[in-house]
Amino acid sequence: MLAQPQHKYRPHPPIDLPDRSWPSRTLTQAPIWLSTDLRDGNQALFEPMSRSRKLKLFAELVRLGFKEIEVGFPAASKTDFDIVRTLVDEQLIPHDVTPMVMTQLREDLIRETVRSVRGARRVIVHLYNAIAPAWREIVFGLSVPQIVEMVAQHVGLLRRLTDEAPETQWVLQYSPETFCMAEPEVSLSVCNAAIAAWDAGPARPMIVNLPTTVEVATPNVFADQIEWMHRRLDRREHIVLSVHPHNDRGTGVACAEQALLAGAQRVEGCLFGNGERSGNLDVVTLALNLYMQGIAPGLDFSDIAAVARIVEECTALPIHPRHPYVGDLVFTAFSGSHQDAIAKGFAAQRPDAPWRVPYLPIDPKDIGRTYDSIVRVNSQSGKGGIAYLLERDNGVVMPRRMQIEFSAIVQKHADASETEIASAEIWRLFQQTYLESPYQGAWRYASHTLEEDGEGDALRLQLDDAAQRDRIERHGRGNGPIAATVAALDPSMRVDGYEQRSLGTGAQARSMSIVEVAHPRVAGSRFGVGIHENIATASVLATLGAFNRLGLTGGARR
Repeated sequence: MLAQPQHKYRPHPPIDLPDRSWPSRTLTQAPIWLSTDLRDGNQALFEPMSRSRKLKLFAELVRLGFKEIEVGFPAASKTDFDIVRTLVDEQLIPHDVTPMVMTQLREDLIRETVRSVRGARRVIVHLYNAIAPAWREIVFGLSVPQIVEMVAQHVGLLRRLTDEAPETQWVLQYSPETFCMAEPEVSLSVCNAAIAAWDAGPARPMIVNLPTTVEVATPNVFADQIEWMHRRLDRREHIVLSVHPHNDRGTGVACAEQALLAGAQRVEGCLFGNGERSGNLDVVTLALNLYMQGIAPGLDFSDIAAVARIVEECTALPIHPRHPYVGDLVFTAFSGSHQDAIAKGFAAQRPDAPWRVPYLPIDPKDIGRTYDSIVRVNSQSGKGGIAYLLERDNGVVMPRRMQIEFSAIVQKHADASETEIASAEIWRLFQQTYLESPYQGAWRYASHTLEEDGEGDALRLQLDDAAQRDRIERHGRGNGPIAATVAALDPSMRVDGYEQRSLGTGAQARSMSIVEVAHPRVAGSRFGVGIHENIATASVLATLGAFNRLGLTGGARR
């Protein structure tokens, strides 16, 4: 490493825009939202989403109120192609929702992309190509005129292909990829070439999408770039100007907000900022920021924790506890002075008055959160200590909500014993509470068989009924061992979260499954834990243990 590595880099040149107007503007309305979770977010995962998880997340995006959803790159993946066809053929796309499919500027890919969505009511076809100098010179070896001609040629091809399918309303989206690193005049040339080739107008809608493919400058520079383009694009009144910020410098949300001030009308991003490298625009953060400006975002985040659980399940990516709005700790203050200010703010707050509670920019209840972690600030340190000892000495890492549940059990024990609770005693309480519950509840685990077929997992569960003193057998089917166990025990039970971890390493490693469940007849949720050499068995034990802890005395009888 160089002693002074800053000399390797060159600052991105500013935009010549002395009469810029965006700094004096304020936001007055929400943008058009496009979710890229199913494509851009999906390609950034350790394991891309399966068909079932993609369809589940699509349904959640529709429920949240997204009217435009990027559904995939059908020409590059058979999985994406089949999912797009499923959405179209099975009429899973609501009338007011427009899917978007994307492809590079290649004739064979464009033809396959059009084929993937034929028959849909309305479709956005997203064409893109990189235009910045490093890509032109290093990757493609093309001149600017050659790139402009390539854009015009392939947009013209798309126009001819879509004209042959008038039953669908076709919308072109063109993105000059690496826009933020390109010369403004080059960006304008390629965008205007696409606009002319598509013949954008009232009958031929078009989106020009300007991405920060890799963030290289401060958000104000990006805003200048957007305003510069906004003033100069051909047929501007017929163009929806969109932005697609990435987060390499950690300013994706700021780039989007300032771009909207500069003339952008639409934003693309993922729910919690998933995406390659440092992620995409965090749509949840941007949308909920609008509330503090008195603007309704037009997306339903009234139960943000439920949205987080679905996204974590579908992406297998955890959400950081300090993530804005949704993290488990964002409304928790450990400082006594912060707690005092918040308490005084609650006391002074009137139901019909503007929100003015110190340290809380938004009312947690507006997004489905509670005040529990706020008014119990001092107890948070206790939860953290218990979690630390379990992880350090036993390798057990608990989800935050489970820390809250288990700390109450430890605290009750501490109050009764009036002594310090050592690490070994915490582990004993953990075993008693969670690991023994599959064997000591109303239905006690005896054995099971689990078979996978084309329709999912089929479970046959042998249980000892403590009340009837006999052996019973329950059957269930689901898309995994947890879902099959729920179906076998009580289909009314809801799984609110699950995690799977490894305890130990090598041949002696065991799997630990943590499941959080809830039931309409029981207030709150309960956790169950299973530890076993087999991960599926651990999941069955965890689900049964959580079920027994609900205290339903045997669940639904059949």
